Amino acid sequence: MRLAFITATPLEITRGSGTFAGIHTLARALEALGVRVETVTPRLPIPVFTVRRMLFNERLRWFGRFDADVIVGFDMDGYRIAGRRGRPHVASIKGVIADEMRFERGWTRASMALQAACEARHVHRADLVVTTSRYAAARIRQLYRLPRDPAIVPELIDLTAWRERFARHPAEPDPRRFTVLTVCRFYPRKRLDVLLRAAALLRERVASLQIRIVGDGPEAKKLRRLAQSLDLQPVVRWLGNVSQEALAREYNRADVFCLPSVQEGFGIVFLEAMAAGKPIVAARAAAVPEVLPQGLLVEPENPEALAAALEELYRSEALRRELAQAGARLVEQYDAPKVARMFLALVRDLV
Repeated sequence: MRLAFITATPLEITRGSGTFAGIHTLARALEALGVRVETVTPRLPIPVFTVRRMLFNERLRWFGRFDADVIVGFDMDGYRIAGRRGRPHVASIKGVIADEMRFERGWTRASMALQAACEARHVHRADLVVTTSRYAAARIRQLYRLPRDPAIVPELIDLTAWRERFARHPAEPDPRRFTVLTVCRFYPRKRLDVLLRAAALLRERVASLQIRIVGDGPEAKKLRRLAQSLDLQPVVRWLGNVSQEALAREYNRADVFCLPSVQEGFGIVFLEAMAAGKPIVAARAAAVPEVLPQGLLVEPENPEALAAALEELYRSEALRRELAQAGARLVEQYDAPKVARMFLALVRDLV
């Protein structure tokens, strides 16, 4: 079996975020099953992502030649050639752009609206539409008026690789602190501002509180200003983008993982936290309840509720242990070889 993966998503974790992680892990897992995967990405060094993405798709229309049995386009990428190459075409939607753009403003929202229109064409032209959760499937049908249900193949995690990283980079939680870790790109929908406001409420009740934030992004300056206005300098540690090895160490040293995002098509960082054996606090929104049936979920956009949940875990080591163990069991179903076989079965049926 030969597959062509088409994506304009930057092929590195700091800019490609969870989308890159999902595509990269799927490709490696399929190759381990004997599938040949060719990844097709933009070659033109254009700094504006939306322009680079649009030109990439236009060039595919005229110059795209693939030695593959099936073409798989991720998100909007591949919409120009879907149904036009005489071979099956899969639209694999990692993030529903029309859903994500609700939380953006200005130029970013306008550029995402253009991409969403292309993504809508993609799902209508493809022979098969695949997405990562029931939530994402429902949003695709609603926002893009797709007449049929997308197939669902969840995100995946290479548990063997992550467990090796955790073992190679050990770090125990500091008994003198209560450490809360979050990992994300700084987009408005991630609602890191809610976490910062919760920290401001919680620091008086948890004197040892430390919030460690991994990542960067468009909201960085705004979030740092908010943290300063809340006088959180002694509490918050901004770690920036880190290597996979450093990230494994951060997971190891955390007591709790927390991400109050209000828009997730899935959320690969939740799988990483579960693999690390960490209890998770998150917002009851989007696909999060599907991914975290064992998580401590709170009302979205509510710093008081988020602070209360974190305090509950701070005061109950037994609850932390119970949630961590439940997550460690649950994450097994998302191991890369299992999910890759699900994806491959759909593709083979299509052929």
